[in-house]
Amino acid sequence: MTYAATVSAGSGADPPRRPAGPRSGELLDRLRARTPGGPAGDPVTHVERVPARAGVTAPWPEWVPEPLRAALARQGVVTPWRHQAEAAGHAYAGRHVVIATGTASGKSLAYQLPALATLLADPRATALYLAPTKALAADQLRAVAGLDLDGVRPACYDGDTPRAERDWIRQHSRFVLTNPDMLHHGILPGHAQWSTFLRRLAFVVVDECHTYRGVFGSHVAHVLRRLRRQAARYQGVPRQAGPGSRRTPAPRGVAPAGPSDTPVFVLASATSGDPATAAERLTGLPVTAVTEDASPRGGVTFALWEPPLLPTEPGAAESVAGLDAAPVRRSALRETADLLSDAVAGGVRTLAFVRSRRGAEVIASSARRSLDEAVPGLGGRVAAYRGGYLREERRALERALLDGDLLGLASTNALELGVDLVGLDAVLICGYPGTRASLWQQAGRAGRSGQEALAVLVARDDPLDTYLVHHPEALFGRPVEATVLDPANPYVLGPQLACAAAEAPLTAADLTLFGDGAKEAVATLVAGGALRQRPTGWYWRHTGRPEVDLRGTGGSPVNVVESSTGRLLGTVDPASSHFLVHPGAVHLHQGVSYLVDELDLTDGCALVHAEEPDWSTHPRDVTSLSVVSVRSYTDAGPVGMFLGEVDVTSQVVSYQRRRIASGEVLDTRPLDLPTRELRTVAVWFTVSPESLAAAGVEVADVPGALHAAEHAAIGLLPLVATCDRWDIGGLSTANHPDTEAPTVFVYDGHPGGAGFAERAYRAAASWLTATRDAIAECACEAGCPSCVQSPKCGNGNNPLAKAEAVRVLEVVLANLPDGPPANEADR
Repeated sequence: MTYAATVSAGSGADPPRRPAGPRSGELLDRLRARTPGGPAGDPVTHVERVPARAGVTAPWPEWVPEPLRAALARQGVVTPWRHQAEAAGHAYAGRHVVIATGTASGKSLAYQLPALATLLADPRATALYLAPTKALAADQLRAVAGLDLDGVRPACYDGDTPRAERDWIRQHSRFVLTNPDMLHHGILPGHAQWSTFLRRLAFVVVDECHTYRGVFGSHVAHVLRRLRRQAARYQGVPRQAGPGSRRTPAPRGVAPAGPSDTPVFVLASATSGDPATAAERLTGLPVTAVTEDASPRGGVTFALWEPPLLPTEPGAAESVAGLDAAPVRRSALRETADLLSDAVAGGVRTLAFVRSRRGAEVIASSARRSLDEAVPGLGGRVAAYRGGYLREERRALERALLDGDLLGLASTNALELGVDLVGLDAVLICGYPGTRASLWQQAGRAGRSGQEALAVLVARDDPLDTYLVHHPEALFGRPVEATVLDPANPYVLGPQLACAAAEAPLTAADLTLFGDGAKEAVATLVAGGALRQRPTGWYWRHTGRPEVDLRGTGGSPVNVVESSTGRLLGTVDPASSHFLVHPGAVHLHQGVSYLVDELDLTDGCALVHAEEPDWSTHPRDVTSLSVVSVRSYTDAGPVGMFLGEVDVTSQVVSYQRRRIASGEVLDTRPLDLPTRELRTVAVWFTVSPESLAAAGVEVADVPGALHAAEHAAIGLLPLVATCDRWDIGGLSTANHPDTEAPTVFVYDGHPGGAGFAERAYRAAASWLTATRDAIAECACEAGCPSCVQSPKCGNGNNPLAKAEAVRVLEVVLANLPDGPPANEADR
């Protein structure tokens, strides 16, 4: 919790401040002076200045007990900000509420006030806190425990909790902090052991709820419904499914409704589009939104940074794709590593966000090496932080960051969320994180004590990032995206109903609780032999419980083990194992390089040995796709736009070894890994061969034109859908057997779909317009990573036809309606 953010101006208590670092503008000038950029010699394409803002306070609600006020005062909290008091008031009165305000706006106080006030007033009441990451739950535990309130006994209950402590937590803790995974795998299946806690459950806090999107968010929505179901069973009240579950507001100054009602849900979100609707879909309950941020904010200088072009080396005749050599930009990883090392060398506390685990390791390792060359030993003040580390490593890094022992940290989005990182001067964002919500969330990690801050988005050499750094209006002054989730996804709903039935037999009232599609899903489970129908409900037929993975990682993690010692280095999720730890892959862990000797998918183990090669590895996969059904389509003459279900078969077939210093391809080595199949949702468009010929696209260029359009369309989809380009896939062909026409497919990379293809279908005109513009405005001649080349292409970016791709998209846009699909024929 950022207590400093809740101190009132002029209240007589100032938050502890460390000596001020350089002003954000001065720091940016220092960084841009070290790097010659584009044609004008400046890598900065745009600077946005977000002005400072004063805070607006509110009086303490009358129901906040004196011991809680005193505890908060000891932490420097004198009065709440207006949005904190408003959200807390809704929750204490029994209304489900979501607070969606900016980073470091003190959202934690908004849910701590009603929950802790209730626990102090009623010695039997309990509260459950859910965080998407262990780091955030541990941070919140430190905040609540630091208040030292009598009888609350807060405790974390997650996969890292020792077995010996779990019984004590179940029996004695009244404020349990956990995550959806433990709720799903541990608490709900063992609900009988939690009966006392659930019977007295007054509040459920869902922190950082904007992260629950796509398939993961849809799973969590049903986990919360299962929690509501069990709480209702133990509290002895009927199932609550709709608007009737809202509590009657309590009079001012009166204790909230007792534990006979459903627990009150308090959700905290980053600023997002339509947070009330997203929260209602997540919980299945009516939710009031508090969105006006009344906290003070220091000024932010936000720079868009495009790495410079590398000088063309004599003799570089071909690119990897076999095309004429195109200008190549310095990689965003190298650029971010240099910026991080320069900032740390100047004593600037800096956090660098990078999208992949490997990228975090590369940036930290490169920055450490540069710093040690300049000042021996200074590299030790930089580290990497990512998922897959062991618990002890994560906790040690968190302590070092909070204590100031680390000056620089390269992290995946594991630290994007509300972990309190007071005192950071700058944030570097290596590549657009996929949504404007995540961009501002990451940028907000700096300046959390109210001082000025610098945020720099370092563009990767791909279509989306290139488009954004040259179109700042797409980032600034626009509302952030709405959170996308689909609880009715049958690939989510069916398994979740099986889990619910394994916990207690399903009833007709439960089907209403689980929403649209529940009756059909139960019928499918009965037909498949998973459930048995009796007069009293539907019963789980098996002895074991269903195996359901909330995060879509494909099962149990793959252990990465050092073969010579048997030491466990970390884990990799199964869905990524074919790409990250295939035989021959280079695997990085805390700056140490390892080569993978063997990947045993049956036992879930990758054996590695330490080695420092001068090359990196890049896997390649092949994909085939077949259409299962069409949900809806738009007939636009020579162009058709479709939405439907598809079957996708993919296989990692080889990997390239590339020299680290130059990117030169050394060789391509085959792999023998199993195929993987996926039924999902796709959006696709077809174009008649006649219209392509009329637009000047020769028959021989059609495959390359469609391929280039597909790559760029995938790269630009995050503009209209809350997704990452790695959440989606694509395929293009000059004559697909199911459509009998030139076709470009873009599909969700999750079983049953994640809602991204639906968004693309509804916003097809704006999506493809941005795609065409990104290709047409790129200065390269034949295509480059900034427009039509893809970092994950299984065909080595061959063939590609840039100019013809623009013509294809112009044909599509000339025939499609400008708005949402208007003349749909639903099937």
